[in-house]
Amino acid sequence: QVTVETLEKGFLINVFLEKSCPGLLVAILESFEELGLNVLQARVSCTDGFRLQAVTGKVRVCESIDAQVVKRTVLQAFKKWSETIELE
Repeated sequence: QVTVETLEKGFLINVFLEKSCPGLLVAILESFEELGLNVLQARVSCTDGFRLQAVTGKVRVCESIDAQVVKRTVLQAFKKWSETIELE
């Protein structure tokens, strides 16, 4: 489950999965970097699944990035991560 809310100068991003996901945090953070998002605050838990709550700021404000773009990018990062896990 991925939810993204638009804040005044960034986004509030929540990711929840019922299973443990080693390596997923790195994939998600890399996707933020690709979008030019700067993580201002984050909470991560790997107990009883995977939870991430992140507040980001926009680094490149000239780009038109909205909540849907962020959500789609996080979902793509998850898909890419899961394909990598299947290959191992």
